Amino acid sequence: MTAISFVHVDQKYMTQSGETTALQNVSFDIPEGELVGLVGPSGCGKSTILSLIAGLLRPTRGQVHVFGEAVERPCTTRGYMFQQDNLLPWRTIEANVLLGPEVAGTLTAAKRAAALHLLAEMGLEGTAHKYPHQLSGGMRQRVALVRTLVADPQIILLDEPFSALDYQIKLQLEDLIATTLHQRQLTGVLVTHDLGEAIAMCDRVLVMATKPGRIKRTVTVPDEIRALSPLEARESADFHSLFRSIWGDLQDE
Repeated sequence: MTAISFVHVDQKYMTQSGETTALQNVSFDIPEGELVGLVGPSGCGKSTILSLIAGLLRPTRGQVHVFGEAVERPCTTRGYMFQQDNLLPWRTIEANVLLGPEVAGTLTAAKRAAALHLLAEMGLEGTAHKYPHQLSGGMRQRVALVRTLVADPQIILLDEPFSALDYQIKLQLEDLIATTLHQRQLTGVLVTHDLGEAIAMCDRVLVMATKPGRIKRTVTVPDEIRALSPLEARESADFHSLFRSIWGDLQDE
């Protein structure tokens, strides 16, 4: 089943200098359960694509569908993880994780139990009554993942979620998130400036060009790479060959 579909999408903005085309004639399909990376130069529209999927923007032209329905507005079936964890410093970890259900009026004992189970599953057992400042950056991003999963989304949108972390923690979280999405059969879209990250984590990579933003090339990551952890993938010959190929596309930009 197709989870996300873009059909001839244009996105334009009005600025002080006039009309700017952020995306032009962007079309692609993402099957359910696939994790897709978006890479390309700054200003090519990667985050705009996430905003269109999330329902934060409406396309100027064309159609965006999620599971066959036109995207009209934000919905809890689409979870969003940002570069910053955005945890509220005055709330405990448990209270941060349960903020969504609390605001939506859907908080139940079962939901609370599920949240605590997710915290333990993500290696955060014993942190429920701590505060964000008591956790490391990597742990806080794990909390952000739990907060996203508690809403039972079908799609996870990842906007540079590892860029503020040191390399070792980054690799651990890449593995954790890619494994979690695949085990839960969730669909994911990863925006990243790190080409290696996209290749190591994703099933496919959409290479974007700029001025205006458009899809230049779609690359399927070989099974040999997908079977490895992000660290192992980076050490394989297949990884380096694919990296050089996509890097050539990006250098042309």
